[in-house]
Amino acid sequence: MKWDSWIARRLPAKSVVTLTHKGIFILPSAFGIAWLLLILLLYIFGTNYQNNLIIGLSLLLASLFHTCLIYSYKNLAGLTFSVQTPPEAHAGETLPFPVKLTGKNNKHSHTTHQQICLNFAGQRHIRVHQNGEQTITSVPFEQPKRGRIQPGRITVSSNFPLGLCRAWSYVDLDIEHVVYAKPSPSDIHLSSIDSPNEQAQLHGKLKPGVDDYKGLKSYVPGESLKQVAWKQWAQGKGMLTKEFAEPEGAPVWLTFNPQSYESLELQLSHLAWQVDTLTQAQQMFGLQLNGKTIEPDTGEAHRQACQTAIALFGKPDLNQAKNERSNSPQSTRGKNAG
Repeated sequence: MKWDSWIARRLPAKSVVTLTHKGIFILPSAFGIAWLLLILLLYIFGTNYQNNLIIGLSLLLASLFHTCLIYSYKNLAGLTFSVQTPPEAHAGETLPFPVKLTGKNNKHSHTTHQQICLNFAGQRHIRVHQNGEQTITSVPFEQPKRGRIQPGRITVSSNFPLGLCRAWSYVDLDIEHVVYAKPSPSDIHLSSIDSPNEQAQLHGKLKPGVDDYKGLKSYVPGESLKQVAWKQWAQGKGMLTKEFAEPEGAPVWLTFNPQSYESLELQLSHLAWQVDTLTQAQQMFGLQLNGKTIEPDTGEAHRQACQTAIALFGKPDLNQAKNERSNSPQSTRGKNAG
């Protein structure tokens, strides 16, 4: 805990992090320790037998180790890390977090950053060869659980150039992402609150109308010029017409049944699959969870809102817990002491 608090104060979370001498740590590797022992052994033999050749060899090996120490630092110094928008992910899948690496721009040197390893704590690492000004790579996070995840710091390490030293740092880009529930096929059960006796599958279907904007479609000769998207036409996107629709029948809802014999995660997986299926069919629907209601709508934004509500159902608010920890008396004393 003390180590984590010290690292958090020394290397605070930022959306863009540049490695400097303040955040780079260097220690000899196992091979480097053996190298130092060999230098010591040769020096003792050389002085004991008064052999200048052996003493010179030990000094040469020591200077090589010192050179590797400097290049280990230069290999990481100046690297800038910035987080990119992660892709949509579901529970149990490998979630790649895209990270952009920007090398130090030095007109008088052609040095590139070599053999850089990136990984989250407890996760497998990837190796990056940063030979340009910018490189985008993906740091994997395996087997994420449903809900809002904060993978934490990225460990940046390298054994370049000869493996004698290990240079590393911790980069906290304040990454946060919502992992959706894994969709599981099921029957779609829609309920109509206003008309419970009618067939719910017939409700929520979209039909041509004049109320709600649906999107754009290719212009068909003979259509009214009032519905032409002139703004898109001026941008060179061709003749497009605005399409409007309105729901047919009463609004329909996807609901969570706490009395179901199915497990919580299985019910949420079924709801996630139903949300995707209904969105693909362009059917208007709403979502009702315990204490959470999303009004009937359609479209990609509505799908993401529903999937986010399903993913966060029953999960604690990580942001609130983070704020409580930062405002706790112990945390306050630690900041004042720092």
